[in-house]
Amino acid sequence: MRITFLLPNDSLNGGTRVVATYARLLQARGHQVLVVCNVLPKPGIREIFRLLRRRSWSILRQRYFPLPGHISLSGIPMHQLKRNRPIGASDLPDADVVVATWWETAVWMHDLPASKGAHVHLVQGYEIWGGPGQRDRVHAALRLPNRKVTISRALKQEIEQVLGDLDMAVVTNAVDLELFDAPCRSRQSPPTVGFIFAHSPIKGIDRYLRAITLARQQVPDLRVLAFGQQRPSKEFPLPPDTDFNFRPAQSLIPGLYAQCDAWLFASRIDSFGLPILEAMACRTPVIGVPIGAAPDLLPQGGGVLLSATTDEEALCQEMAAAIVRLCQMPAEQWQAMSDAAYAQSRRYSWQDATVLFESLLQQAIEA
Repeated sequence: MRITFLLPNDSLNGGTRVVATYARLLQARGHQVLVVCNVLPKPGIREIFRLLRRRSWSILRQRYFPLPGHISLSGIPMHQLKRNRPIGASDLPDADVVVATWWETAVWMHDLPASKGAHVHLVQGYEIWGGPGQRDRVHAALRLPNRKVTISRALKQEIEQVLGDLDMAVVTNAVDLELFDAPCRSRQSPPTVGFIFAHSPIKGIDRYLRAITLARQQVPDLRVLAFGQQRPSKEFPLPPDTDFNFRPAQSLIPGLYAQCDAWLFASRIDSFGLPILEAMACRTPVIGVPIGAAPDLLPQGGGVLLSATTDEEALCQEMAAAIVRLCQMPAEQWQAMSDAAYAQSRRYSWQDATVLFESLLQQAIEA
């Protein structure tokens, strides 16, 4: 097959990692793959001043001098637009199938001629967080006629509860088992927890701060590790004495997971939560809120699934209690959780996911 993926930009986020993985494995299976990427718009004068006032240097730097994302790093053939604009027919070669990976790219895909390929929408999130205006546009994009594939049962249910049956297939994300792996180990001394740091409120930095503060009342020597694509600031601080790693190389991330006795997942919005699987693949139990893939992965023994309470303080207390429990439980009990997390991460691979995704692409071509 000749396969073209459409991306809003090349970044180091989880959704781009998914596309890069599919592109690489489809190419390895003999298909001709191209990824066409838009670029982020340059900020206007007002936004520049706003970012300067907030000392958001990393955001400003990334908008003007973006670092290579997962597509660039993968070595997959890529065509990147020179400026931010809709991707059009002239940007794409003729193909058998074209895959949109974000609601806006699905809109652009809808206007492409048949020669660019059958239309497939890889739905990686219920992407309505931009406000009421974006919600309406996302709903319109999701109603466009194409073959829809989503990344988790939870995401399919969330979208179809609002929009009705969209005949969405589900191909669950997996984890790169060649990258994310770690040898068997004992619990750390001092006990250590970790999380991914981001400024966006939907990623839950306030929850991590509160839960760790509460946990340290009972585990004073609790060590905290974090990594992320943005630096902490006065507006977005880290817990005291956090070992923070700014934009670590991909090859170093498994070692960061493996330093932890528990990985925290407290996002308010997340369609899957790849760090859950990445941590589990590195033998680290996960304490997580019940969104994305967490309800499917964590009850199997490799972590703690928190309740669906909407009381923020109660949630932070529950996460803190889980941290304390994992830090103080008998060593053999923690070891069993670590082993269960590792086993769960290996029950399904990206190779399995790619075979399923490949068959859906072929079905779209033949429809």
